Amino acid sequence: MSSFENILRLLPYKRPFLFVDEIISMDDEGAIGSYTIRADEFFLEGHFPGNPVVPGVILTEIMCQIGLVTLAMHLMNLDENSKVLPAFTSANVDFLSKVIPNDKLIVESKKVYFRFGKLKCTVSCKKEDGTVVAKGELAGMVVKSEA
Repeated sequence: MSSFENILRLLPYKRPFLFVDEIISMDDEGAIGSYTIRADEFFLEGHFPGNPVVPGVILTEIMCQIGLVTLAMHLMNLDENSKVLPAFTSANVDFLSKVIPNDKLIVESKKVYFRFGKLKCTVSCKKEDGTVVAKGELAGMVVKSEA
């Protein structure tokens, strides 16, 4: 099993709140992953009926799960039985383009620092065609959990 598969298996999210389809690449300096917006996502039903647009808070969550949590889990060298609890601590994100159903998003993060259990990254989120939809800085912690 690759370390990417192990990280995907250990993510503490489940559908409908899992926003990572794949990890494309990862090393100690950053991560790249993807998520495709499905037409039946729970958050699209009321935002906006007849013209659904992905809310910024969901884009931020996608960026956190792919760009921050998976990278922190990699940096922590977790084993196959580890359980983790992520804690998102700060965001400074600019939203630049709308995201609609069936858009495939590619998230790329670059580590600013990882110390005392806290990870800070610059993160960008693009559509497959290269259109940047959001970018900024995110920070958080991932701690091992007993439960």
